[in-house]
Amino acid sequence: MSKNLVIVESPAKAKTIEGYLGSDYKVVSSYGHVRDLPKGDKAIDIKNRFEPTYEVTADKKEVIKNLKSLVKDSDMIYLASDDDREGEAISWHLKEVLKLKDEQTKRIVFREITKNAITKAIENPRGIDIDLVNAQQARRILDRLVGFELSPILWKKIKTGLSAGRVQSVAVRLIVDREREIEHFKAKSSFRITAIFEVSGKTFKAELPKRFETKAEAEEFLKSCLAADFSVGNLEKKPGKKSPAAPFTTSTLQQEASRKLYFSVAQTMSVAQKLYEAGKITYMRTDSTNLSDDAMNSAKNAIHDSYGEQYHQSRKYATKSEGAQEAHEAIRPTDFSVNQISGDRNEQRLYDLIWKRAIASQMSDAQLEKTTITIDISNSDLNLVATGEIIKFDGFLKVYLEDTDDEPEDDDNANKSLLPPLTVGQELALQEMKGKETFSRPAPRYTEASLVKKLEELGIGRPSTYAPTISTIQRREYVIKESRDGVSRNYVELSIADGQFKDETKTEITGAEKQKLFPTNIAMVVNDFLVEHFPNVIDFSFTARVEKEFDDIASGGQVWQDMIDSFYGNFHHSVEETEQVSRQDINTSRVIGTHPENGKTITARLGKFGPLVQIGDNEDEDKQFASLKKGQFIENITLEEALELFKLPRDVGMFEDKKMVAAIGRFGPYIRHDGAFFSLGKEQDPLSINEEEAIQLIKDKREADAKKHIKSFDENPEIQVLNGRWGPYIKMGKKNYKIPKDKVAEDLTYEETIDIIENQPEPKKKGRFAKKKS
Repeated sequence: MSKNLVIVESPAKAKTIEGYLGSDYKVVSSYGHVRDLPKGDKAIDIKNRFEPTYEVTADKKEVIKNLKSLVKDSDMIYLASDDDREGEAISWHLKEVLKLKDEQTKRIVFREITKNAITKAIENPRGIDIDLVNAQQARRILDRLVGFELSPILWKKIKTGLSAGRVQSVAVRLIVDREREIEHFKAKSSFRITAIFEVSGKTFKAELPKRFETKAEAEEFLKSCLAADFSVGNLEKKPGKKSPAAPFTTSTLQQEASRKLYFSVAQTMSVAQKLYEAGKITYMRTDSTNLSDDAMNSAKNAIHDSYGEQYHQSRKYATKSEGAQEAHEAIRPTDFSVNQISGDRNEQRLYDLIWKRAIASQMSDAQLEKTTITIDISNSDLNLVATGEIIKFDGFLKVYLEDTDDEPEDDDNANKSLLPPLTVGQELALQEMKGKETFSRPAPRYTEASLVKKLEELGIGRPSTYAPTISTIQRREYVIKESRDGVSRNYVELSIADGQFKDETKTEITGAEKQKLFPTNIAMVVNDFLVEHFPNVIDFSFTARVEKEFDDIASGGQVWQDMIDSFYGNFHHSVEETEQVSRQDINTSRVIGTHPENGKTITARLGKFGPLVQIGDNEDEDKQFASLKKGQFIENITLEEALELFKLPRDVGMFEDKKMVAAIGRFGPYIRHDGAFFSLGKEQDPLSINEEEAIQLIKDKREADAKKHIKSFDENPEIQVLNGRWGPYIKMGKKNYKIPKDKVAEDLTYEETIDIIENQPEPKKKGRFAKKKS
């Protein structure tokens, strides 16, 4: 038995570290948190300075039993959980539960899983940092108090099953506010003038810096240019440079992985966790852009070897985040000489992104030459301007260029690097000039990445909270992430070419959204309720101040109980006041108007299964209901739109001598046929789908179901062998069972399926902290 026991958080990390330490050390995993606050109102003793009661979670009892056995046979215990507040709390809980003595316990920390880092950690142990533990405790206790007292209020006043959270509700508010900003935005049009000139068989593009507010102004200018001559009035060349972005923090990694790799925030953290545990990258929860001296030297050597000495430029980056709690190192490769790794495709892609960003941060500026050409118009005081950019030395651009969230204004922007040789006074031949009507845009809806960026800018949340917050608001159906088609819009395009003027009306698609975050109706209602009754909880600056207080606790500058006490008094008072608010006074419904035929009131409101419109009041025995379509909101649905919904359910036609009916239900629009339900696709509308399309929908679903079904058994029709996303499996009732690898699904007998069902172990239930979330 090894005399030294090292306890880490994950089995993957344990395996990697044990390979570095040798036979004198046994490395085991706690599988994340081992204790938590129990459910119910006994977890926190509010009257006794918020004293918490912790208990070992059900799924960790066996883990603790095994650890206690290993501790008995070990002389020294090294607690090696992650180097942040959550990790410090895990070490503290382990020490408490395992009843470890100070003289036999050492806390070790590292930010990368390499032999050198692990050896240094063993050589430089410390004690548990109780300030970091208290900061984690304060967050956990405060969030429990908020959730435990707010959620029942939402259940009573709005709808059963709702929840609220200190950070999640602020994130929802950002998305709700943005949606309303977009809804109330009034687009203004103006005319953008662009011109294409030809020089020696090559063309280049210029633009009028000024925009015309009316069609008449744009038309007058274009027509005047029919008789104009054009020449180069001024030509200015200036040296310029581009500098690389800092190495990744948690936030910037999530943003860039979203833009470049199309990863969700949760996916980014999951893949990064694997890379960290395999020893490929440094710790992936950090606010810091700093690189260690060793890392900078390693990057320097890699750059010299791969690109040459002229491509290297040593740089130190200052961390921008005020409350950076993990001010250690940025996310970087553990070995800069390794630019490709083994692993699955996503691991390789994320590693490549991290390697390029980190190596580029230590590379030379890109040297540019920027050219600005001013074009004179013979009969006007206005000038056209063409800009170009030539890369004289690529520097860091050889490796990497950061993307942005900015949406391009125009799809036909000219390539800025292509300008022909020109001289001042040179006559230019106009090929074409256009005056295109453009429209101002509202601020874009949030993506997961841009929401993370906004939360970070506001000082809300920390590296460990971004991913779980965004996952939570989607899981609880306050927010949905999806792509939506744009709508058609007419615009005017004026043009002159070959001495002719044209005035055309064209069509474009606008407002298409790709993987954006949309609030649901329940988010709107809950947000408004919280804003009215709990303004502090959902206030941006207040939430940021709470985060700062957690930082103060972590640095030993504040007593955690005092911090919670200053919050809880006013909060609890608001809860008690809100208990008195009548449910009827909460704005969960809205009168839209009256029915044009029967004069009954039409309202939009939240129903048991989602938002709906209703004809007649609640006492009306003949009242009618219709579910809202995706993208429709209680607060702004019109009378005309509501009346359209009452056309559902509608008969679509006949198929196999049975009626097909289109309707909207709890899970969206569908076709009902012969007692079966067939969901409509994104592009299909229950108000317009025709008989032919509905028949095809039914046939396609039947074909897909037939492919899914492998076999069933007369002895028990409830047992089926099916094809699933991950391969064949056995289904009995609501439970699924894996088919052993040595069995062929198509050849299974009834007796074999029973044997598999009876002998397959029950899946282990995962506790709330079974695995530390990203």
